Amino acid sequence: MYSKLQKRTHTLLQPAKFGDSKSRSFDNLLHGLIFLNLIAVTLDSVPSLRAGYSFYFDYFEIFSVVVFSADFLARLWTAPLENTKKQKSSFNARLKYIFSFGGIIDSLSILPFYLQAIFPGADLRVLRALRLLRVLKLSSYNSALTDLSHAILEERKSFYAALYIFLVVFVVASSLIYYAEHQVHPTAFSSIPDAMYWALITLTTVGYGDITPVTAMGKMIAAMAAISGVIVMALLTGIVATSFAAHMNQKKLFFEAQVREALKDGKIDSDEHRFLEELRRHFGMSKRQAEKLIKEVRDNNS
Repeated sequence: MYSKLQKRTHTLLQPAKFGDSKSRSFDNLLHGLIFLNLIAVTLDSVPSLRAGYSFYFDYFEIFSVVVFSADFLARLWTAPLENTKKQKSSFNARLKYIFSFGGIIDSLSILPFYLQAIFPGADLRVLRALRLLRVLKLSSYNSALTDLSHAILEERKSFYAALYIFLVVFVVASSLIYYAEHQVHPTAFSSIPDAMYWALITLTTVGYGDITPVTAMGKMIAAMAAISGVIVMALLTGIVATSFAAHMNQKKLFFEAQVREALKDGKIDSDEHRFLEELRRHFGMSKRQAEKLIKEVRDNNS
């Protein structure tokens, strides 16, 4: 049996439900701390600010790590409540949380601080950049990344096909540009793996211009690679955008169906309003969108 404190803590850590003001306040405080961390990490990289305000940066980091560590331990403690029917034991539930996307992000957001404390003499400055991953903690309260991953999974066959085409063009372009340019560009195109950098930058339409072909054949290959890159990237973007739009439309249709069900008796009572509000928040819909849908359904029924 789980204690009341454990159940309440689990509820508090989840996105706030309609009417739960304490959970809503906790969410807002955590969101605010995450955004302040992003600002602090960014400003901390400015040498002049670091020299003048290192004391404040360091103590704010300690405070943040204490909060995020408590958040991680609390989520680990309440992990068995996430889905009690599917988990065979509390240990398995906690292990699943640790290796989940949210658990990995929660771990990486505090790991640099503890590694620096354990190895004070080591140069671990590069790990400090991992603190920026704290922004991904917001994923627990926003369904955007989940919606995107579901959209890609739904169209995975088309997505994989487009990726396969990209890979073929990438390898062919790297090989051809190597044989066309390696004699006149012995440093930039010294091998096919070196040429892959140029191919990737060209195919993704970034085009830094730091490496450019000079032979007639190389220029022709570059032109074909650029055109192919535009086509393939547009194909990938179109697949993801179309699938994402379809996924969001499914949510809208489901919400609309629930509104129609609630309006069968001609009005929406308090329980139905609470359910629709929770559904709206879960789907990430704005109040304006929800109110517009409700109004449309009412107008159609009248």
